[in-house]
Amino acid sequence: SSRAARPPCGWEPRQPCLSPQERSVCLRRWYELMMENKEELARIITAENGKPLKEAEGEILYSASFLEWFAEEARRIYGDVIPASAKDRRILVLKQPVGVAAIITPWNFPSAMITRKVGAALAAGCTVVVKPAEDTPLSALALGELANQAGIPAGVYNVVPCSRQQTPAVGEVLCTDPLVAKISFTGSTATGKILLKHAAGTVKRVSMELGGHAPFIVFDSANVDRAVAGALASKYRNSGQTCVCTNRFLVQKGIHDKFVEKFAEAIKRELHVGSGFDAKTTQGPLINEKAVEKVERHISDAVSQGASIVTGGKRHSLGKNFFEPTLLSNVTTKMLCTQEETFGPLAPVIKFETESEAVAIANAADVGLAGYFYSQDPAQIWRVAEQLEVGMVGVNEGIVSSVESPFGGVKQSGLGREGSKYGIDEYLEIKYVCFGGL
Repeated sequence: SSRAARPPCGWEPRQPCLSPQERSVCLRRWYELMMENKEELARIITAENGKPLKEAEGEILYSASFLEWFAEEARRIYGDVIPASAKDRRILVLKQPVGVAAIITPWNFPSAMITRKVGAALAAGCTVVVKPAEDTPLSALALGELANQAGIPAGVYNVVPCSRQQTPAVGEVLCTDPLVAKISFTGSTATGKILLKHAAGTVKRVSMELGGHAPFIVFDSANVDRAVAGALASKYRNSGQTCVCTNRFLVQKGIHDKFVEKFAEAIKRELHVGSGFDAKTTQGPLINEKAVEKVERHISDAVSQGASIVTGGKRHSLGKNFFEPTLLSNVTTKMLCTQEETFGPLAPVIKFETESEAVAIANAADVGLAGYFYSQDPAQIWRVAEQLEVGMVGVNEGIVSSVESPFGGVKQSGLGREGSKYGIDEYLEIKYVCFGGL
């Protein structure tokens, strides 16, 4: 049928009416518009969630890169031809869009978590309904305005903002409506389990990027200065409010005291709490009062069991949701901060003696998103990288996210992968065609 006869959405639920090249052009133009408006988009993020403006600018570049990447991937959705055992048959494999995808995103990366999912979905030929976090709807709406300007047809990128009170009901509708074929969610493990239950009723395809509890292991052979720099980046980015932030530092006995001393010095020297719009700020406010209370609860629990506050430990003098970057030593695995994801600027340090002990502590969690370790021993690097039960490992590196890399976890940290050459597969169905009678 002609373009004019197709539905106004521009992408049909299962058969995209734009060619891969046309979809690629739209996504590329969307990327270019993001780059042209990067300063304004960054200011929206800082206004919404308090992230320092420099970090917000970094997020916009990261966010835009997914549109650029999937604009290129749209033209590389390859099928296959398989040799058949019967001479009169040919076996073909087609890849087709799953259909309408519901995209549910968090507040800590209100732009990048949308484009990482939506870029892949649109490249595959799917339409999307985005439910942004109730704390940060403006970034999603700004992306919608730029999508319109980029020529993405009406009805392809849809945004449904809602209040905190309405969020459970909206989430349930998106997961149970039979017109929705795919759910992609980034958020807590607890919420992910609820959405999985809802999606099970209609057996939807699901992608889940859920909570983490990242270990950061420093072995005796590590370069201490590099380990401290990696620790600072991994722990305190976005004030500790990322799913791949280090939640537990495991430091070997021989290097422990030196690491703690240098880490404390770096925290005091490098980190500055303040308004996200202040150029010197590296640590903005936490997202809300509930987040602050959780950090306080973890600190008080640890101190009551014998932990020592090396630096920080309380609300910042700025008040409200600002909290001092905090470092704890003499921490044990019985403390809450080593059993739960804090999602705040708290770094607890556990001393260990052997490699096997460290790996056992790291793997004791029921989640496994990211893990980090510092070592200069090649054999140890191979052993530990393979033994850590996580989806992503940083070896002598505290920041692992990139558009080219598959992002995702194991155990209760989720299902599926985002970004990379693997990300588009989450929005494609494989169809086998048997051509007989030849």
